[in-house]
Amino acid sequence: MATTAPPDWDAMYVDVAPPPWDIGRPQAAFVRLAADGLLSGTLLDAGCGTGELTLLAAIHGADALGVDVSRRAIEQARLKAADRGIRVGFEVADVLALGREPTFDTILDSGLFHVFDDDTRARYVTSLASLLRPDGNCYLMCFSDRQPGDFGPRRVRRDEITTAFRDGWIVESIVPDAFEINPLFGTSIAQAWLASIRRQPLVANANSARL
Repeated sequence: MATTAPPDWDAMYVDVAPPPWDIGRPQAAFVRLAADGLLSGTLLDAGCGTGELTLLAAIHGADALGVDVSRRAIEQARLKAADRGIRVGFEVADVLALGREPTFDTILDSGLFHVFDDDTRARYVTSLASLLRPDGNCYLMCFSDRQPGDFGPRRVRRDEITTAFRDGWIVESIVPDAFEINPLFGTSIAQAWLASIRRQPLVANANSARL
C-alpha cells in the first residue's frame, strides 16, 4: 500500500499566516462542553496546536496538559499561557508514543483523529486507551464526510468512529457540528462530527463483590 510522507507540522506554524485550524480561540463546540462542566479533572489535549483549547480547560479548573509534535506550536502555546497568567502544561510529544500510565480523566481531540491513515488511527486509539482512566471521557471533533469537495483533511464517516472505538470504549454520542476555520476558498466553516466517547469502567470481580 502506498504511503505518503508525514506532514511537516512545524512548517504550518509560520509568522506569515496561521494554518486554517489556528483561529486564535477554542472551537465553539468545546466552549459549550466547558460551560457544561465537562472539561474537568486531569485533562490531556491531544494535538493541542497553539494551546487555545488547553487554556480553556485550565480556566475551567482542569489540571490540563497540551501536547503536540510541533515545537513551534508549543512555543506559541507557552507564550500565550505566560501572557495570560494561566498555569498549564505544554509538551512537545507524539501522542502515539507518550508511554504513560492511565493518568487522565478527560482527553480532548480537536482536529487530530482525521489526520491519520487507517493503521496510524488504530495506534492512536490504542495510545488514548493507555492514557485514559477507566470511565474517563474522550471528546473528539473531526472532519466529516458531510463536507463537500475533496480539499483538506480526510473525510470521516460516523461508522469509522464507532469502528475505531469499538474495543474497550462506549461511544455515547456522535452529532453533526462544524469547525470554524480561517477563511479558505471562500468559507470559514468546515463540517465536523463531535463524538463523546467513554472508556469502559472496570468490572468488579464477582468473588470480591461477595466479600
